[in-house]
Amino acid sequence: MVVTQINMEFRFRGMKLRGFSCEVIKSPNGFISETFGSILLQVLFPFLLSGMGMLIAGLVAHEAQHWKVFVDIKELLTLVPSLVGLKGNLEMTLASRFSTAANTGVIDNPQEQQKMIFGNLALVQVQATVVGLLAALVALVLEFISGQKVELSHIGVLCASSVVTAFVAAFFLGVTMIGVILTARKLGINPDNIATPIAAMLGDVIALSILALISSIFYKYIEKYYIFLGICLFFFALIPMWIIIVNQSPSIFQVLKTGWYPIIISMFISSLGGLIFSKAVSEKDFKGMAFFTPVVNGVGGNLVSIQVSRISTYLYSWSTLGVLPYNMKSYWPNPCTTFCSSEINSVSARVLLLLVVPGQLIFLFIIHLKEGDEIGLNPLFVVMYLIGSFTQVLILLYLADFMVRLIWRWSQDPDSYCIPYLTGLGDLLGSAY
Repeated sequence: MVVTQINMEFRFRGMKLRGFSCEVIKSPNGFISETFGSILLQVLFPFLLSGMGMLIAGLVAHEAQHWKVFVDIKELLTLVPSLVGLKGNLEMTLASRFSTAANTGVIDNPQEQQKMIFGNLALVQVQATVVGLLAALVALVLEFISGQKVELSHIGVLCASSVVTAFVAAFFLGVTMIGVILTARKLGINPDNIATPIAAMLGDVIALSILALISSIFYKYIEKYYIFLGICLFFFALIPMWIIIVNQSPSIFQVLKTGWYPIIISMFISSLGGLIFSKAVSEKDFKGMAFFTPVVNGVGGNLVSIQVSRISTYLYSWSTLGVLPYNMKSYWPNPCTTFCSSEINSVSARVLLLLVVPGQLIFLFIIHLKEGDEIGLNPLFVVMYLIGSFTQVLILLYLADFMVRLIWRWSQDPDSYCIPYLTGLGDLLGSAY
């Protein structure tokens, strides 16, 4: 164990202790003393587990695209990546915020823990309700811009399905993620390494399954417009109650006021990927698109979210919001520093890069076992697929290093700001490549 004498000002989301001296013990279980091997062991299982979730999500998407509701309402296919990405962003930012709180000891206080739990759950409900509707509207606009005819009767089904899916999935996943993080804390596992992949795994499967089920039910009542309007109004009427709960925690209320921009911008970026996805699945040359897109997008988003969560925790533990530590002073990090140095964040970046190719090979093998020759796997495709996946993650990890520094210098929370931007960009790169 290493003991360091420091004088510091500690600040964490509205809590501040000025100018005190303390001994910082780099515990064997703490993220500061983690090694390449320990990070790999902790990340590997959640990463593979999240991959299985992505494959199941791909299977759901592959089957659902042939359902009557998805065939008749093409806008639902455009909605899929943006809504799934939205849910991933909400759950992964919640997981990242709560992981940081766990690693810095904030939730060790029972009162603070209760405020963090209820405040974060209410925050996610507000965000899910609003952006769920926005995702549906963006899907409609993109279909219109692309020259597709938008039926008036489709709008109600699309909007109501998106809002209900976002709301239900947000509540279930929020409760699950908080339980995972508290359990990891008790077991001495770094939540940063496991929380965001598990959030992504559950988010993909649950959001797609709920969307397919709810839209199929609503499709039976497609001519009764007033039902869909009433459903949307009901969920929006709950927003004041969620805001009252969020207001009990000033730090989370600050996220509610300022955290919309990255989520909405990410939704627009993901929606462009959704437009590509919708066009590709209708082409005969892209038979396996519904399988491969969730896997490519999910792997990139999961890995970069782990890195963002880890760097954010590092900064909250060793610096003051708005001030970068000495070893991260540069706005534009050198790629060698990001991937090749002995710093803990560089070590974790190498671990995450190492997982890309073996992980994708495992996922491709499972897809091949499930679908056989129907999806047209061949050596050239596999090589290009692996190159594209590796390049995507390489770009995202470097951008994570840059963006977290920039957001921190702007005195904003990297957990809430960086993950939506990077996962949205990952969705666009994964769908386009």
